[in-house]
Amino acid sequence: MPFRPVQSEKLSAAVVRQVEELILRGILRPGERLPSERELSDRLGVSRPSLREAVADLSDRGLLVARAGAGIFVTEALGSAFSETLVQLFARHDEAVFDYLDFRRDMEGLAAERAATLGTDTDLKVIDALFGQMEAAHGKRNPNDEARLDAEFHLAIIEASHNVMMLHMMRSMYQLLREGVFYNRQVMFKQRTTREALLDQHRAINVALQTRDPIAARAAVEAHLAYVETALSADRRAERDEDIARQRYERVRSRN
Repeated sequence: MPFRPVQSEKLSAAVVRQVEELILRGILRPGERLPSERELSDRLGVSRPSLREAVADLSDRGLLVARAGAGIFVTEALGSAFSETLVQLFARHDEAVFDYLDFRRDMEGLAAERAATLGTDTDLKVIDALFGQMEAAHGKRNPNDEARLDAEFHLAIIEASHNVMMLHMMRSMYQLLREGVFYNRQVMFKQRTTREALLDQHRAINVALQTRDPIAARAAVEAHLAYVETALSADRRAERDEDIARQRYERVRSRN
């Protein structure tokens, strides 16, 4: 973590501001544990009483939480922008799934365009490394790993766009995706043709980013999410057809 010695001002206030910046920029993530008190005071160059004062302030404002015997953590509540009631509503309606994909296509297309121009060399190395891990998981035919890395790959692009509003908003939406609220990624990754197509699409996104081509990066993300929408639409139609066939079978069976 890029903590740095604080400058002249009230020490606890300087610590508060630095931790706030790290949370805002997404470097400290929801649920992440901070270093131990001794390590953190050394890295910040402040006394333990000043550090405790800062932690108390951040905890009072709901940014940090202390867990007995475990340490100090960034609060998990920062990872969700949606109430539980709204989450349950999303989960019950297909309309939310396709509106979610439309929203992602717009936001992530813009994020990819920004990442290609504004992302640091380190940002792009992280994205490239994640794609390499996706290729490895693909070879092992592990849909759980493929789905997890898919989410991490997309979030890395959003982080590389260096827009804090986009980062926190999309991180909240990806948390719902991981929980299967919008759709189940693992199901998609189990189909051979879909797995191959998804990997090729992510390769195209990565190549465009590594060559810093913003137009190609945006187009590749938009094409990928259009494919996901088409695949999900076909899956929903197949489910409806199966339900209709099952209902017809039950009616015939009941008459006999």
